[in-house]
Amino acid sequence: MEYDQDKVDDMVLALLYLTSSTNEFGTRAWKGLDVKILDRLVAKGLVSDLGDKSPNMLLSKEGAERSKRLFMEFFTC
Repeated sequence: MEYDQDKVDDMVLALLYLTSSTNEFGTRAWKGLDVKILDRLVAKGLVSDLGDKSPNMLLSKEGAERSKRLFMEFFTC
């Protein structure tokens, strides 16, 4: 099946907002989603490399801001 990967990437980035938390080190989110999609987000510079064993990943500043904006756009009333 063909689909718009950018739209799926945006939807996954929006969902990352649900599992994200921010502290003095940045914004982190759980990485329990499809690895192919997360790899595309890494390539776009929105999340950190998934290579470590940590169950979460660091979102870039742009990624964290976009995650929140997309979540509000897609899921709020």
